[in-house]
Amino acid sequence: MDRHTLIRSFVLVADNGSFASAALSEGVTPVVMGRRLDALEQHLGVKLMHRSTRGLQLTDLGEQYLERARNLLKDFDEADASVARGGKSVRGHLVVSAPAAFGRRHIAPHAPAFLAQYPDLKLSFNFTDSVVDLVRQGYDMGIRIGEVTDPNYVALKLFPNRRVVCGAPRYFELYGVPRTPDDLVRHNCLAFNMQGGQQRGWTFLRDGRQVAVKVAGNLDCNDGELLYSWVKQGLGIGWRSTWEIQAELKAGELVTVLDEYALPAYDIQAVFPQQRYLPAKVRFFIDYLKGIYNTPGYWEARNG
Repeated sequence: MDRHTLIRSFVLVADNGSFASAALSEGVTPVVMGRRLDALEQHLGVKLMHRSTRGLQLTDLGEQYLERARNLLKDFDEADASVARGGKSVRGHLVVSAPAAFGRRHIAPHAPAFLAQYPDLKLSFNFTDSVVDLVRQGYDMGIRIGEVTDPNYVALKLFPNRRVVCGAPRYFELYGVPRTPDDLVRHNCLAFNMQGGQQRGWTFLRDGRQVAVKVAGNLDCNDGELLYSWVKQGLGIGWRSTWEIQAELKAGELVTVLDEYALPAYDIQAVFPQQRYLPAKVRFFIDYLKGIYNTPGYWEARNG
């Protein structure tokens, strides 16, 4: 029997928790499903699943194999769909992670038009400011702001972006303008926190090197959009991405300082696990977003 059928049967048994349920979905008998698992284990030379009267339990190797098997089956389905439709369409389920505020403003609004182009595709989003493990948590891709250093991931730039220190004009009128990063110690810096603790600092480029400057203020939170709102209200200064504040900068509602120390790139990137075959659903969505983000005037029009 072909390995695709054996692998598919193993995944079905693992997901359903019984041979009977898996057999029902395949239209075969439980005995046939059992024989398929036996054949797969014999081919691999390892035990994937313990079977007893109390139920089924994956071995440690079975757990590892299940994750790879699911990804392999997804790749099979993507390849079949792409070729069958001349590479112009796609079906399946695309699961995407992104920063919360960015996702709400610059990903979710474009989902309906994307699905109108690919009606056989289902989209699921998880918008969070926590960094997720794409592989372990079952995401096909993620959107990240800033450098991606994990060698297990591929990162493709969607649009250039920088991190800058900014504030409302009235804040700087009251408290003065910082001239160097060290001056931030005398300012109310509204910072992002991680699980209740202040972040390591704001990062700048000084004398050709990246340096982190410790900051402090009377407000911090783990919600980037709330920080953005506080900065606009003049409650303090923030270290924000240029994608977020273009409209306010253009209108004069926010101004930047310490620009000469800003990191040269903190780009908006699409990230996905290293793999031999990039699923069409991922490739199409990346191309779609890249086209939107590079439309002249997009960022000024979509902010605020």
